[in-house]
Amino acid sequence: MSDDDDAARRVAGDLSSAIDAELPRLGAIGDAGAAEPISPGKWSRKQVIGHLVDSALNNNQRFVRAQLDGPLVFPGYAQDGWVEVQAHQERPWADLLTLWTTLNRHLVHVLDHLDPRTLETPCTIGNGAPVTLRYIAEDYVRHLRHHLAQVLTPEVAAGKAHPPYA
Repeated sequence: MSDDDDAARRVAGDLSSAIDAELPRLGAIGDAGAAEPISPGKWSRKQVIGHLVDSALNNNQRFVRAQLDGPLVFPGYAQDGWVEVQAHQERPWADLLTLWTTLNRHLVHVLDHLDPRTLETPCTIGNGAPVTLRYIAEDYVRHLRHHLAQVLTPEVAAGKAHPPYA
């Protein structure tokens, strides 16, 4: 097994670990608590998990298309608009968690089967600088962990930023 094989499987394992570790804590948050803003002027927990659903859907496209089509330019996405248009705030918390979990378990499967020869495929997202498919996969998990920290421990995560995709 090459280092590239290990890299893709390591990212898949990291994502799987994040899901398994945090799902019980997420499930303990009630619908009313999930609907409240994390802090004044910020998204609610529902909206953050909805944003992570959007991120999973966007990144699934990136993981698949970069393997099939080679160097790609992907559109960015207006995350606030996506959260608003999809009305994540109006969904039951349990439904959002089920959707988030299912999508991310699918991404674990996709990443676990990612062709290691495609890890260095250049990808441009929006107006950002080109990055590799490897970077997108690794950053996906960093992004997910950042937002889970916001949901689970907003007082600790306050002020910490993860650069959004363009």
